[in-house]
Parts: sequence; structure tokens; C-alpha cells
Amino acid sequence: MPVPRRSRILLSAFVATALVALGCVSAPDDPAAGPARPAPTAERTSTPAGEDPDGTDTPEEFAADVGDATRVAEDYWKAGFAESDLKFRPVAQVIPYEREGEVECGGQPLGLNNAAYCSAGDFIAYDMNWAFAAFQQIGDAFIFYLLGHEYAHAIQGRLRIQHELSIDTELQADCMAGAYIGDMERKGRLKLDDGDLDELAAGLEAVGDDPGQPWFAEGAHGSAEQRTRAFNRGYKNSLKPCDVS
Repeated sequence: MPVPRRSRILLSAFVATALVALGCVSAPDDPAAGPARPAPTAERTSTPAGEDPDGTDTPEEFAADVGDATRVAEDYWKAGFAESDLKFRPVAQVIPYEREGEVECGGQPLGLNNAAYCSAGDFIAYDMNWAFAAFQQIGDAFIFYLLGHEYAHAIQGRLRIQHELSIDTELQADCMAGAYIGDMERKGRLKLDDGDLDELAAGLEAVGDDPGQPWFAEGAHGSAEQRTRAFNRGYKNSLKPCDVS
């Protein structure tokens, strides 16, 4: 689901094992705080783990989709802020990492199989090997959803939106990610093929909290039904149902 130069979404049942609830991290704003080390570069990193079943999902394609998703998210929120006469500040960095603890947020090491927005340092970080393996099995929709959800957390911080419970923060971010994808599709910046929405919905259902997890638990993201419903509200109706103000 990239900008129109590529137009594929290949979500599959692999999403149930490839994706975990996004580990959204926040920390007290501290201008002096940031990533524990410089962002890894394409030259420095090794080839991510995972097979390439069709010969098309290459590390280069993955990196291009990360760049596309970041730029589209920036353009979306920049335009939205301008409509409200607000000054937009893009996320400072999007950082891939390969090892647990390679990147820290406010002194807290980020683990594997994870993606997070860190308000201390204003960056998004993700486990590159995990994300690339999911990209190969699922498709580029994973990257656009991943970046859209984490970028939404950055926007929550910029708008000073706060919720008492983590589940409300996370469901709002899912709604905002849906709005970003839906609105940019309607503007022609993203393209979804026939059947992709059904596959994306199936994937979203797989990232819900484990059955039985209390909705009020620290770090709760919402059940599969709640997350799917939140995303679909934003996708179909833009930001209005997301209560973004």
C-alpha cells in the first residue's frame, strides 16, 4: 500500500504470529534525552532475517516503504495542522535497531519484536529484523500501519492529548492511523487493491490484547474487536470519530 509507484498489500494469516501489540513507549519530555546511539545506517546494518518467498520483498523495498510511510504521514499531519493554523513539527528520527537495548527511551532499553514512539528525544524506533520479516510475509500495509500508529502517538504529544488509561491512548492511535490511511487513499497518495481492506481487517484482529487481559491494565491496547473498530472508524470517517483536538 505504498504511494502509487508500487501497489500491493499481501496480508495473510501470518499476521497472527508476526505482529504483537505495538510496544508504544512514552517518557517525560527531555530535550537532552534521545536515542542511546546514532541511528543505524543502511551501510552499517546486516541483512534482516527472513526468507524472500517471491523474490520481490527485498531490504531495499522495505527501506523504501519505511521512507514512503514516513513521508506520507508527515505530509498528512502537516496539512492537518495547517488547516487548524498550528505549526507542525515532524518526528525527529525513525530509527531501526537490531539488538535489544541498542536504543533507549528515557533510559529504558527497547526490546525486540517491538516498535515505539519515544517522546524523550522525539523518535520512532522499531526492531528492523522483526519488521522486515513481517513485511515479507504480510506486505507493505504492515509498514504503513506501523508507522501510522506510532506517528499518531507523536501527534498526541504535540497536541497535548492525555488519557488516564493506556487503552484509550492506543485505541485513539489506531483510529488516527485509520484516518491517515483512509484520507491519503482518498487523496490518491495511497492505493489499496481489491480485497485489501478485508485482509487488513483480519490482520488488525490479530494484534489485540490476549483474551482475559483487563481493559484497565497498564499497557493495555484493546481487544481485537476494539482495535479493529477503532481503526475502521478512522479509515471510513477521517479524524472526527478519533476525538483529536
